[in-house]
Amino acid sequence: MIDWQKEAKKIEPGIVADLKALISVNSVRDDSQASSEAPLGPGPRDGLLKFADLAKRDQFKFVNLKNIVGYLEYAPASADNQYVGILAHVDVMPAGDRWQTDPFTAVIKDGKIFGRGSSDDKGPALAGYYGLKIVRDLALPLKHKVRFILGSDEENDWTGMNYYFKNQPTPLLGFSPDADFPIINGEKGLSQYQIHFTGKNDSKLKLINFQSGYRTNMVPGKAVAVIQGSDITEVHHKLSDYLAANVAISATITLDQERLTITFNGKQAHGAWPEQGENAGTYLANFLSVFPFSGNAASFLTYLGGIAHQDPKGVKLGLSSHDDVMGDLSMNVGIMNFTENQDSFIDINTRFPKSTSDDQILKQLNLSKPSGIDSKFANKGFSQAPHYVSPSDPLVKTLLAIYHEQTGAPAHGKVIGGGTFGRLMTRGVGYGALFPDAEATMHQANENFRLADLTKATSIYAQAIYEIANLD
Repeated sequence: MIDWQKEAKKIEPGIVADLKALISVNSVRDDSQASSEAPLGPGPRDGLLKFADLAKRDQFKFVNLKNIVGYLEYAPASADNQYVGILAHVDVMPAGDRWQTDPFTAVIKDGKIFGRGSSDDKGPALAGYYGLKIVRDLALPLKHKVRFILGSDEENDWTGMNYYFKNQPTPLLGFSPDADFPIINGEKGLSQYQIHFTGKNDSKLKLINFQSGYRTNMVPGKAVAVIQGSDITEVHHKLSDYLAANVAISATITLDQERLTITFNGKQAHGAWPEQGENAGTYLANFLSVFPFSGNAASFLTYLGGIAHQDPKGVKLGLSSHDDVMGDLSMNVGIMNFTENQDSFIDINTRFPKSTSDDQILKQLNLSKPSGIDSKFANKGFSQAPHYVSPSDPLVKTLLAIYHEQTGAPAHGKVIGGGTFGRLMTRGVGYGALFPDAEATMHQANENFRLADLTKATSIYAQAIYEIANLD
């Protein structure tokens, strides 16, 4: 019998040290800095290369595919040509605002490690990697090979992992350490939509600029608007009343050369769970929508501050849908951008059950789009169908049994709105590393992960890799 927890405890210092090193790499995708050597920008490439250095140190051969995706493998003599895939990612969301520490300097406090990527997905990725390393170092016989595959743009359009699946053999089965325990055996469909228009004003009160959001799949925690005109004094006076009635929001306001700049602060959250955040952008639009703006500036504010405001299930937009397996559709307005006389846009992210589809959602978005904007919403080119692995599949049964054995906690399946690389495999699931009693801080300010959970997850992953690599 292998004492998996003892094996994980032995290497705990190494996991923590490596996570500190990975957090220090700002691996946010930045297409403005893309090059032939860094197709997704230097951050994702550097994150991938940092992981490659760890693999080389541990005597794994790391195969780097175009600096966008990579993998390493354990293939004992007992293994056939099929393989199990462990799919993780090294890229992170933009840090955003309201951090209490430097997001790219790991800080350990109160038994937790703080830093962007600590829980999504650098910490869980390392737990999966070290789980495989335990299996390799124990020289355990396996029926199938195991590949640890590392993407570098999971938070965007999955360019790297999609490239991998087009050019490499498909895994027999596997999991992604980028979700929750006990298991995620179902994932809602996922689509992103955008409407473009040229910002127009034709009244005395003008919206010069409105900016909120970094990514479509992230609830914006900050929004900034610049307005100009004879009514800006009234705007200033009414702000305190609005804040008193909306205590989830804070704001600052400055006047410079007859232009008023208003900054709203809400709460960042993962776009899959918009109800956990406070969308600063739609709140700011809601505040401004009562003032006499004109042109499509008025339409922009009325839409965002009205029908799209505080609508996490898409009810007001007519998008709501439910099925008994996957639950409700969720909707997040992730990016809002208005610039006078220049390209302006709104980005919307939806997570949907089997009871609706990308085509139905897009049709309804355009039926309820801003009335003063002539253009239409279009799919941003990123759409995924709902994914589900039956609870009767040996993969699901095995992983749930391991979780229960190691934790003593109840083990059951779950469907989420978040999207993981697990859905790229027909028999693929999300498996940890967030435990049910832990705070979910993915995509939020002050993201963190409990150190004890890193070790616990590593132990679970080591046993999981060993057992599922011996399944049919």
